[in-house]
Amino acid sequence: MTLLNDLKAFPLVKKISALQEVSWFNPNVKPLDEALDYVGLDKSDVQDASDRLERFAPYLVEAFPETAATKGIIESDIVPLPNIKVALEQQYKVQISGQLLLKKDSHLPIAGSIKARGGIYEVLTHAEKLALEAGLLSESDDYSILFQSSFKTFFSQYKVAVGSTGNLGLSIGIMSAKLGFQVSVHMSADARQWKKDKLRACGVNVVEYQQDYSVAVEQGRRQAEQDPTCFFIDDENSKTLFLGYAVAGERVKKQFIERNIQVDEEHPLFVYLPCGVGGAPGGVAFGLKLAFGDHVHCIFAEPTHSPCMLLGVHTGLHDQVSVQDIGIDNLTVADGLAVGRASGFVGRAMEHLLDGFYTISDDKMLHHLKELHALEGLALEPSALAGIVGPVHVLKDAAYLQHHALNEEKMANAVHLVWGTGGGMVPEEEMKGYLGH
Repeated sequence: MTLLNDLKAFPLVKKISALQEVSWFNPNVKPLDEALDYVGLDKSDVQDASDRLERFAPYLVEAFPETAATKGIIESDIVPLPNIKVALEQQYKVQISGQLLLKKDSHLPIAGSIKARGGIYEVLTHAEKLALEAGLLSESDDYSILFQSSFKTFFSQYKVAVGSTGNLGLSIGIMSAKLGFQVSVHMSADARQWKKDKLRACGVNVVEYQQDYSVAVEQGRRQAEQDPTCFFIDDENSKTLFLGYAVAGERVKKQFIERNIQVDEEHPLFVYLPCGVGGAPGGVAFGLKLAFGDHVHCIFAEPTHSPCMLLGVHTGLHDQVSVQDIGIDNLTVADGLAVGRASGFVGRAMEHLLDGFYTISDDKMLHHLKELHALEGLALEPSALAGIVGPVHVLKDAAYLQHHALNEEKMANAVHLVWGTGGGMVPEEEMKGYLGH
């Protein structure tokens, strides 16, 4: 393999392997209409997912009363970060013209993270398929009937399994158990104890491993293959998960319209997405591209100790290379991003739609976590802070701005949207640990 034999072919990889913070703007990005061919999905697929979530909304109101305010739609607010904007400008000696906003997927109902989008959607898709095939449900029904005990009894014949660093396991475990499935979550060594405890309290079978994410997924998949009643949710390759996340694009567009936020050639949008294996940020980025076209620039943020998607896309090797192959330990305080090998499906599907990547140190994530809490009163988990310095990387890369004709006038109209991915369910004592109290 070229990468392993000759690192000189990829000068950036030397910096990545030395755990340096790096940024890389993708020279292979293509216009949306050209790049869609690589994805194999389109707007109709995302609309189908949106329609399915609408059908399930009456059930979610019954099963999770906290969703009543949004009529069973799992969605998060967008909030401004005026004080963080000033702090970033001062610390990094950069002028952030335009708006700096936070998308609070960190506080999505039911599971308290971005995984409440894709994870819950895939469980609901599987449940719907089983109930339709059994003749117990039709798409024209009021899906609140799924809350009846007869459906719980029906679903209890079936099993659901997933491998996770934590948040995906939470969303799938909570949702599957509520429906009545027998569910097992295979958790990697870096998963937080409180997440395991929460799952067990919901009646989920938690299987613990001393190895990282890839081993948990591999073992979970292997065990599921031996049981015909078990459905394995594959974060590395699932198009269903991907589409659950993609629904976010049109919803953000609607939220922007409500706030009179314009996105067009003169008003560019930059979105900064923390990335683990890639399913969640990949799906969200796809949905955003469908919603805003080439006027949205999607940038992935990864820990210096787990830059798997940057490594895969930059080298073109995707899931054929892991961070361990270049001597990185994949150990990070950002447990949700502790993934050594990226999704090959997402990397290949999205490599022409992603504008850039950068890495961030654990120390910096924790610093900005404390800063966000002190200045904006928001409590997020470390992985959710990976995107916070995104505007700094964009604004300091003159070649990238010039290549996309992003002049000062356009950048003065820009919107920088940081995607907060988790933290809403972190216990108070755990959060005090992050904040150093």
